[in-house]
Amino acid sequence: MAVESVIKMRAAEVILNPSPIYPDWVLEGKPIARNQVLSRSADGTATTFLWDCTAGRFNWHYDVDETVYVIEGGVVVKDDAGTRILGAGDTIFFPAGARAEWHVENYVRKIAFCRKPLPPMLVLAKRGFRLAKRLMGRGGSAEASPAMFGNS
Repeated sequence: MAVESVIKMRAAEVILNPSPIYPDWVLEGKPIARNQVLSRSADGTATTFLWDCTAGRFNWHYDVDETVYVIEGGVVVKDDAGTRILGAGDTIFFPAGARAEWHVENYVRKIAFCRKPLPPMLVLAKRGFRLAKRLMGRGGSAEASPAMFGNS
């Protein structure tokens, strides 16, 4: 199977499509959100989006694990852990099942790395497979990183 590894676009040149926030999630203002899929894993469990939004305050419910990297602008995020102010260069992780209130004062542009969590039985099977590989001397550590990141 061939692996595609071509850079297709620059974030600044991506055309975003309307991606309205559910009306019952909006708490204040009239935020306009847009997004575009940048990549999707072959197995369908991971997707990368470019997303932006104008001023407003709204709830967000995460049905997948999402790591956010803010590219431009900023947002105030409130959740059970407290309130955080995020600006360009900041990263935050929201696990599937989390809820947060977003307050975009002017504008925010982010890249979102989304991953569907594996079902518990599949996680258990994967751990068993890794253990078997280690016991047979054919595998690295249980939490091996990709080669480019090392196994620190």
